[in-house]
Amino acid sequence: MSNVFALVDCNNFYASCEKLFRPDLRHRPVVVLSNNDGCVIARSKEAKALGIKMGVPVFKIQQEIRAHKIKVFSSNFALYADMSARVMNTLESMVPSVEIYSIDEAFLDLSHTQAIMPLQQYGENIKQAIGQWIGIPVCVGIAPSKTLAKLANYAAKKFPATQGVVDLTSPQRQRRLMELVPVEEIWGIGRRLGNRLNAMGVTTALDLADSPEKLIRKQFSVVVERTVRELNGESCIALEEIPAAKKQIVCSRSFGQRVTTFNQMREAVCEHTVRAGEK
Repeated sequence: MSNVFALVDCNNFYASCEKLFRPDLRHRPVVVLSNNDGCVIARSKEAKALGIKMGVPVFKIQQEIRAHKIKVFSSNFALYADMSARVMNTLESMVPSVEIYSIDEAFLDLSHTQAIMPLQQYGENIKQAIGQWIGIPVCVGIAPSKTLAKLANYAAKKFPATQGVVDLTSPQRQRRLMELVPVEEIWGIGRRLGNRLNAMGVTTALDLADSPEKLIRKQFSVVVERTVRELNGESCIALEEIPAAKKQIVCSRSFGQRVTTFNQMREAVCEHTVRAGEK
């Protein structure tokens, strides 16, 4: 049986978690701030529509906050971790294999579900279950490789007509979508590699998929060559159910004001060391 992956991605996760417990904010713009309330790290769809940028310092958007009654939240990572666990537990109850990719994303193995029901319907069931049981909106992308599943999820978020679920197992649909997607939007490419590819005339995902593998490997790396193969429906990246051991644990926070005494610095270092030890 051929490989089929799904990528489930929570929409505007931190903002959605905050809205979940505030029904009065259902249609209001919401932003979540970084440690010490410095910069915007999450935005609801309403805040995005107002042009609020990711990472912008909050003091620069005070006028917009007042004018549009934007609700501002300090980050609550304990809440987000708890909601993430609920989402992942629900996914694990619905499919045999789950790779938790990040706090708000997971890859699923749907290879053995095709005999149960159509993949589109299975994706819709997943979206409905997370929304109904947890209250968090998600998008689902389904495809024969993880890179294409990422691309399908991109389409599910970008195009409202999809209603949040895209089945990209058809080669014809894959090519039609790749023709519309800029190369830098491909998983693992990004802006830096995208600029180099643009200089070679490779501007869309389809251009990259049609590029000679040997040339791509020579000009870039085996990793980008693997991306080309994945875009052509060949599964090169396996599902990792057991997360790799952490190579480092980081516990950091910016100071809200200049630290000038030893005791202040000592207190901060001790607190961070305790939290790192807990992790």
